[in-house]
Amino acid sequence: MNTHDTSTVPTRYWLLREDGRVQCTLCPRECVLQEGQAGFCFVRKNQGKQIVLTTYGRSSGFCIDPIEKKPLNHFLPGTPILSFGTAGCNLGCKFCQNWDISKSREMDTLAATASPEVIALGAKRLGCRSVAYTYNDPVIFHEYAIDVAAACRKQGIRSVAVTAGYVHAEPRAEFYRHMDAANVDLKSFSEDFYHRLTGSHLQPVLETLEYLKRETSVWLEVTTLLIPGENDSAQEIEAMTTWIREHLGADTPLHFSAFHPSWKIQDKPPTPAKTLLHAHAIARKNGLHYVYTGNITDPESSSTYCHQCGQCLIGRTGYQLSTWNLTADGRCNRCQASCAGVFESRQGNWGARRQPVRF
Repeated sequence: MNTHDTSTVPTRYWLLREDGRVQCTLCPRECVLQEGQAGFCFVRKNQGKQIVLTTYGRSSGFCIDPIEKKPLNHFLPGTPILSFGTAGCNLGCKFCQNWDISKSREMDTLAATASPEVIALGAKRLGCRSVAYTYNDPVIFHEYAIDVAAACRKQGIRSVAVTAGYVHAEPRAEFYRHMDAANVDLKSFSEDFYHRLTGSHLQPVLETLEYLKRETSVWLEVTTLLIPGENDSAQEIEAMTTWIREHLGADTPLHFSAFHPSWKIQDKPPTPAKTLLHAHAIARKNGLHYVYTGNITDPESSSTYCHQCGQCLIGRTGYQLSTWNLTADGRCNRCQASCAGVFESRQGNWGARRQPVRF
């Protein structure tokens, strides 16, 4: 698509209103903007009676991570993934863990510059199997993410979206044609939570999840950050995990992650391990085959088990793999039951390293 070396590029998802203002149609927020005004995300702006993206080709930095950190446990386990983000976000989560990036209005945050081709070639040279669009939501740097993904595909590098799933249907379809895997943040199963703590709505996220599962070949995993007293009740976990089984299927991996005080929520304690383990138990009881805990060290609830015979298929301590009992075609080597996911013939050996890189 684009070969721009400038940070401001035209976009497609907007309409010109009769009053002369421009309405962005990328996400359900549908910001209506005067000339020169930026949307809620800070990075999409009315310039010359059209919406432009102001962060094309500019990043907050690049880093090689273990893919388990995204978190993805069933997509190329043990392999390195090149991760990057930009600035801004289309949600207003009061508990944002990356608030210095997602809430930044400062373009100085974007110290790194790289064209799509540079990123794709860099990922290949560094031995990364995939590239992650993460740290802030790739929905808002839609055009840049798509161009990077297209360049990566030419190099045999896969693309992973780490997203809140808050996007309209047409741009969603275009975006996911270029993605190979996604981890979608299902922040709660409550509209009240979404309204109060994220400034958004639940239903569009559920629609994105169903779209990915039913209408694409994108590998899907789901993450929920459990915040004490907000979205960690047994009743809500029951409802959410039942919905996931019925609408996304029992093979959809679900990650429960521990909250730590951040951004505008400093008065809540960190999530106790017992809360995550209780949620894990509820999800398993409700028929989900692959359930994980994150931000705590618990090898048992971090590992992957055969849904048929119960053997540990992939053992994990943090982001480090230990046990590996999958055959070359992704089956349990004891009972031959298939393990859902996208696997290479052998486990990766990247480990838990985090390696910043510059282009």
